[in-house]
Amino acid sequence: MHPDYDHLQKAAKDHLWMHFTRHSTYDTSDVPIIVRGEGAYIYDAQGKRYLDGLGGLFVSQLGHGRTELADAAAAQAKELAFHPLWSYAHPNAILLAERIAGYAPGDLNRVFFSSGGGESVESAWKLAKNFFKLTGKPMKHKVISRSIAYHGTTQGALSITGLPPLKQQFEPLVPSTFRVPNTNIYRAHETTGGLLDGTDPEAFGRWAADQIAIAIENEGPDTVAAVFLEPVQNAGGCFPPPPGYFARVREICDEYDVLLVSDEVICAFGRLGHMFGAERYGYQPDIITCAKGITSGYAPLGAMIASDRLMEPFLHGAESFAHGYTFGGHPVSTAVAMANLDIFENEHVLEHVRDHEGAFRSTLERLLDLPIVGDVRGDGYFYGIELVKDKGTKETFDEAESEKLLRGFLSKALYDEGLYCRADDRGDPVIQLSPPLICDQTHFDEMEQMLRTVLDKAATLL
Repeated sequence: MHPDYDHLQKAAKDHLWMHFTRHSTYDTSDVPIIVRGEGAYIYDAQGKRYLDGLGGLFVSQLGHGRTELADAAAAQAKELAFHPLWSYAHPNAILLAERIAGYAPGDLNRVFFSSGGGESVESAWKLAKNFFKLTGKPMKHKVISRSIAYHGTTQGALSITGLPPLKQQFEPLVPSTFRVPNTNIYRAHETTGGLLDGTDPEAFGRWAADQIAIAIENEGPDTVAAVFLEPVQNAGGCFPPPPGYFARVREICDEYDVLLVSDEVICAFGRLGHMFGAERYGYQPDIITCAKGITSGYAPLGAMIASDRLMEPFLHGAESFAHGYTFGGHPVSTAVAMANLDIFENEHVLEHVRDHEGAFRSTLERLLDLPIVGDVRGDGYFYGIELVKDKGTKETFDEAESEKLLRGFLSKALYDEGLYCRADDRGDPVIQLSPPLICDQTHFDEMEQMLRTVLDKAATLL
């Protein structure tokens, strides 16, 4: 046990305001305190080991304890700890921007650094509005995103988010955002109002994409600036795109002169076996937003990657993009990112994910023999397991049942079993897995066994 355990517990309860946390949970129990990590595992203050099945928070691509990344941070801090990118530059920011532009698809050659994902999304919306004002279409400011999709917690990014329960207590938010259906093919019958049952993925993909065109028409094409979509939607439990979906979305955006923003805060940097999810699914965005895996979590950093076309109006006269962040492109963070990407290339991390993703899927699909598991979905090292009351009818849990299942049992039971992951009900109840990209069959089997043990018990509760 950590020698200061009792003090840490008291200080955590008295002073630390944790994020997205029900603090009343810890009135009668200890706050989990994680003190170190090694490879795919983390350890708490009492010495117990857990498999990091969520990669921290979809972040820890290379796992824990990589001294190369710590050393890169220390070396840079000694040389230049901080300088902003406000009319100045430093070598790491320059070289990282060049490197990211080299990875990004098409002409996405302009890299605007932020401190994290929400800031990247915020930057993309502001750029979209600014760009159209400078190019003679000042009315184009609205944004379309998908139901249940999560895009961040800042006022603008939260407005784009499609999760009403996360938004209501902070309203009024930024106006002019609109929702379209997501690509949860498991729920296609409900989503399409009985029109499609999901047995034809291409038809469902076409239908879902066409809802974007309908939304643009309803709002007026001259008022819509951008569509924000994740390659694989996170909230709701990992919805991959149906075949042809993004090709059709690209057609729609081109037809109406609407920017396609690929929100890859989770999906970039190997999570789907490619540097960017857009590459995996073969579409060309106008902007990519990213963060998390860019440093494997060893330092905070995000980026908005924009096309040359979007930068062009800012290259003349007195124009500038009047937007920025104190810590965007921080010297230490960009040094860590460069070292992180070196390891990606030297250790063939993307190839490792592509080589092992099929085994990860098939291992998780073993859980489909449990009565509570309705669907296993995802791609790469990014999966959701949807839980149901009845597999035959796909009947889900009501709000009270979901509360009892997820927060009353699963979250704690999985942690006690030694698996750190997410049990979530933003949408239907799911368990999400996003392990470090270094994981292999040994880790997959360990995850499956722990999930099986806990889900077997969960099925008897309701």
